[in-house]
Amino acid sequence: MAFPVRYKVLGLAVTLAGITYLDRICISMAAPYISKDLNLSDVQMGYVFSAFTLAYGLFEIPTGAWGDKVGTRSVLTRIVLWWSTFTCLTSMAFSYVSLLATRFLFGIGEAGAWPNVARTFSRWFPLAERGTVQGIFFMGAHLAGGVTPWLVTKMLAVVEWRTMFVIFGSTGFLWSAVWYWWFRDEPSQHSAVTAEERALIEKGRPPQSSHHLDSELWKKIFGSGTVLALCAMYFTQSYGFMFYITWLPRYLKTERGFDAEALALLAGLPLTLSVFADLFGGLSADWASRRWGLRVGRAVVGGGSLFLAGVFVVVGTNVGDPMLSAVLIAIGGGLSAFLLGAAWGTILDVGGNHTGVVGAAMNTAGQVGAFICPIFASHLVSWGFSWHAPLYVTGVLYMLGALCWMKIDPTKRVL
Repeated sequence: MAFPVRYKVLGLAVTLAGITYLDRICISMAAPYISKDLNLSDVQMGYVFSAFTLAYGLFEIPTGAWGDKVGTRSVLTRIVLWWSTFTCLTSMAFSYVSLLATRFLFGIGEAGAWPNVARTFSRWFPLAERGTVQGIFFMGAHLAGGVTPWLVTKMLAVVEWRTMFVIFGSTGFLWSAVWYWWFRDEPSQHSAVTAEERALIEKGRPPQSSHHLDSELWKKIFGSGTVLALCAMYFTQSYGFMFYITWLPRYLKTERGFDAEALALLAGLPLTLSVFADLFGGLSADWASRRWGLRVGRAVVGGGSLFLAGVFVVVGTNVGDPMLSAVLIAIGGGLSAFLLGAAWGTILDVGGNHTGVVGAAMNTAGQVGAFICPIFASHLVSWGFSWHAPLYVTGVLYMLGALCWMKIDPTKRVL
């Protein structure tokens, strides 16, 4: 029996996720070198981190809508080529303003990647597998994110930070070539898909419809309590995640006293744990939905994991032992990732033929949180608070985000 083509699509998507997080996260570990070279303060570096998320958020919905309209083969190719180019160009930054501009343009390029992957999954995977494949996808992202701090530490011991950005950025060019050559927007367009696999994928899938975005469509999207609750929930999740990939190394060094070798492992630990959370979170979302129904199943996994994440972050910040603190905070980060299969599975459940746009709406709300986090955290410290304060804010937001799942109903398709 031939290996299912949809699993090869998943493999390419997971590779994409890994490259995405490699390029995103390397800057947090390189931040001390960049700051020293360009004479930047912590507050200025916070704005550099947020320049990416601002652009990412602004262009998320347009790029998601573009993928719905023309297909994800060409759109994802453009996305990866663009962001890879500006990852490489980060190496040429010569001032605060030039670094801000480069990271802003990098964010424009990467915008829409997640919604277009969700769109791809909505066309290539049957309903029963969608939570699982979303979890596996994020597993690839977080595996790369977990390894990146260690990899960056080793690389910066032998090359300067500018060379590192060129090396990391170059990986996307190869992925783009393979994706555009091999992938097709619909299973029916791919010669390797058998009739049996196509029938399995398309069973229960809504037929293709117009992708015109008019005022009535926007009213349906933003008039949906489920979509608004997803957006609010994802704001809190992305706010916390952004702290993990930007300022956590600074917290561990400044407040907990870890040296460079320990930082290389502990800064990546939340994302390493997220690898397992992604996989089992996706599997749990599908299992719980089969056992208790779609609404309860998604809410138990999504809301429960986010609430526990908040508890672990608050407790971990409060304990005195440095190693125990680092581990508890890392577990909180892993638990916040456990919901991703449920969250993005819900996007596939309710989005129909406009999955890209609905997913982009949720991800845009997340980017608002991600934009605010690095700036707000750096300002809190500049106002005289310790680095503990931003983590307390993160934990409380997680617990508030968990409550949003009470309003999320995956059984009501928006479009």
